[in-house]
Amino acid sequence: MSRRRILVINPNSSASVTAAIDDAVAPLRIAGGPDIEVTGLPEGPPGISSQRDADSVVMPLVNRVTRDDADAFVLACFSDPGLHAVREAAGGRPVMGIAECGIFRALMLGERFGVIALSPSSIRRQQRMARVMGVDSRYAGSWSVGASAAETAGADIRGRLIDAARALVTQCRADVVVMGCAGMVSHRAAIAEAIGVPVVEPAQQAVAAAIGAVLLNA
Repeated sequence: MSRRRILVINPNSSASVTAAIDDAVAPLRIAGGPDIEVTGLPEGPPGISSQRDADSVVMPLVNRVTRDDADAFVLACFSDPGLHAVREAAGGRPVMGIAECGIFRALMLGERFGVIALSPSSIRRQQRMARVMGVDSRYAGSWSVGASAAETAGADIRGRLIDAARALVTQCRADVVVMGCAGMVSHRAAIAEAIGVPVVEPAQQAVAAAIGAVLLNA
């Protein structure tokens, strides 16, 4: 029997974001567990900064999943682009969106969650997502750091991420913070220590859910 495999797809073309995701999921590469492969989408935009960007990668993602024999997939962008179309294309294999998984995890940790957003346009998409998921009554809001996905993978932005997270807690009354871009993964522990409430890194949560689905055949 061949070893089972999870494919994590960063749907933009930023190599630094893909590398950050790969580092973040490293602790989930466990003995006896499935292989975890992280890849980018070369034909994707440098970052998913608008609804048009999100829509532009739907068919490339569908095509990528259709021709791959992975046992499960993770869409590593907080817009969850093409999530339902990709699930159709996967033919019953699990497909996890990091926003969906991150938000569900946040609901287990507190009463009101807030999201660190890249930009004002990201906030609008997150507002729609909370409404569509039916969790808007527990959505405290989003706070923009005015950055690209690639910028969030670097060290220089950490202070802005902490400031945004602190504003979500003190001004929006969130008691859980969700990181709203896969590129932010390396900053989770520092943000949590600075603000004193749980901080959810959604790519890790989505990969953990995919591991469970694969191991349980669920």
